Amino acid sequence: MSTPITLPQRALGKSAPSVSAIGLGGMPLSIKGRPPEEMGIRVIHTALDFGVTLIDTADAYCLDDSDTGHNERLIHKALASWHGDARTVTVATKGGLTRPQGEWVRDGRPSHLRAACERSLKSLGTESIALYQLHAPDPKVRFEDSVGELSRLQEEGKIQHIGLSNVSVAHIAIAQEIVTVVSVQNRCNPHDLRAVEEGVLGRCEADGITFLPWSPVGGGSGKTSLGEDPTLVSLGERYQATPYEVALSWLLAISPAMIPIPGASKEESIRSSVRALRLALSQEDVFELNQAFGFSRPEVTQSTI
Repeated sequence: MSTPITLPQRALGKSAPSVSAIGLGGMPLSIKGRPPEEMGIRVIHTALDFGVTLIDTADAYCLDDSDTGHNERLIHKALASWHGDARTVTVATKGGLTRPQGEWVRDGRPSHLRAACERSLKSLGTESIALYQLHAPDPKVRFEDSVGELSRLQEEGKIQHIGLSNVSVAHIAIAQEIVTVVSVQNRCNPHDLRAVEEGVLGRCEADGITFLPWSPVGGGSGKTSLGEDPTLVSLGERYQATPYEVALSWLLAISPAMIPIPGASKEESIRSSVRALRLALSQEDVFELNQAFGFSRPEVTQSTI
């Protein structure tokens, strides 16, 4: 493919550039069961060729602490060898988790976040990270201290925009007192709507923050469950689409703040995700899915920050 396809765009927060309405989640390319490096690079190249301009990664997308930064380095290598203009691609990374013996451990200390950011700059081969996200609040560290360090890194020009991940409405409010938050990344899919029920999605919509649902097609065993969902299967047959494509199309339909970031370890997986953007679900389809998943919006108080 000589020229990348242009996909529908959505704004990444109020101040960050627009990106493709579906991104690529890099995690499956670097954790246990990951494909060989050459396959991983082909997956990333396929995503870029099909118009994906947002790639989500993290320093902790690796096997363990001896492998920290694997996914970032893979993305850097793929961008450097891609035939297109890598400057059109937004790479979002995260810091705040470590991988001792393959576990996932939170570390939101300012000193750790600074060191993690410095490593990510080297892994990604850049002088400034487009979007740096706190991977998760650390209960042992004041949330204000973690966010404050990201603010200092932004002031130094090492990161351009700040996002949050795995947070509550209260966390968002605290962070907004310190920095401009452009994105929030929480788990969200048709079978896990806690981000909706707890008001996180609504808060993002009210404040012009982009919501990046991770595991948008279930993730792990949840993907199997989603693939067997009778409503998704039925609609998929009607549109000649997979249940996962219907699920992604539904997420896009229920909120203009949504930019799903499905992971992929095979080229066909990201092709399928992109096809979801061509699915034109009717209002009746969306209503049917809303009913099937128990989707409803709690009242949201507009931020005064």
